[in-house]
Amino acid sequence: MKGIIIENISNLYRVKVEDNMVYEANARGKFKKEDITPVVGDFVECEIVKEDKEKDRVSIDKILDRKVYIKRPKLANISKIVLVISSKHPKPDLLMLDKQLAFAEFLGIDALIVLNKIDLDKEKEFKEIKRVYEKVGYKVLETEAKEGKGIDKLKKELYGNTNAFSGNSGVGKSTLINAIFDKDMTQEGEISKKSRRGKNTTTSTKLYEIDEKTFIADTPGFSTFDISEIESKDLASYFKDFREYVQDCEFIGCSHLKEENCGIKNAVKEGKIEQERYDRFCKIYQELKEKEERKKW
Repeated sequence: MKGIIIENISNLYRVKVEDNMVYEANARGKFKKEDITPVVGDFVECEIVKEDKEKDRVSIDKILDRKVYIKRPKLANISKIVLVISSKHPKPDLLMLDKQLAFAEFLGIDALIVLNKIDLDKEKEFKEIKRVYEKVGYKVLETEAKEGKGIDKLKKELYGNTNAFSGNSGVGKSTLINAIFDKDMTQEGEISKKSRRGKNTTTSTKLYEIDEKTFIADTPGFSTFDISEIESKDLASYFKDFREYVQDCEFIGCSHLKEENCGIKNAVKEGKIEQERYDRFCKIYQELKEKEERKKW
């Protein structure tokens, strides 16, 4: 049988197969020898193993080719990342957002930005965030998850994809997912009133099925995924709004930080690239560079 892994807790899996049956599953021991681990989102070949009279289980025999693989948290074959930021409580983390957008470009998958909790933003500062990222070339949706506003538009964007929801704790990922399904699919996180930071509530990686072509991945730790697979020298190519200006740099291998006659820096001066987005690029570049230097030690 062929199927898709829809949940993983420790070494136990749940697999949905072609006839829409869902089985508990174990992975064959050979995967350890091959140094590969099945993950949520993997398309697999499996067979029924008779273990007891009460229910059948399956063994995962083969992992089919992956289109996309994320190392941490482990997830395969997603085709869209939904990047959720809150307008207020917690405040928008645009540095994290730019990291996630660069990673989506690196993976070659679509990114959708969702501005949630817009009702809490009385000064409507989210409008400026929307302007900046729409100028870059991303689609930006406004939502009020608890009131169900913007949910229908969001559903349309998800259709036909395996979608991963990403964002810091407390931004409303679980509330959005519950609103999409119109029931409690995930446990909603609390916001600490003292710190205004979210408390992680998701404990296992799951795929929720909207229809046979559309899934939502809810996974712990996705907001902290490691982008160190991107080399600092290549970072600019994963900033959509930087690409066309790289060719205007005088020096090959320009870091776009200190060099003169840099196409990207000139674009910033001319207002073609937003200054604050460039500043965040510099921070991310330095972080990647420092990690690369530490690896050499």
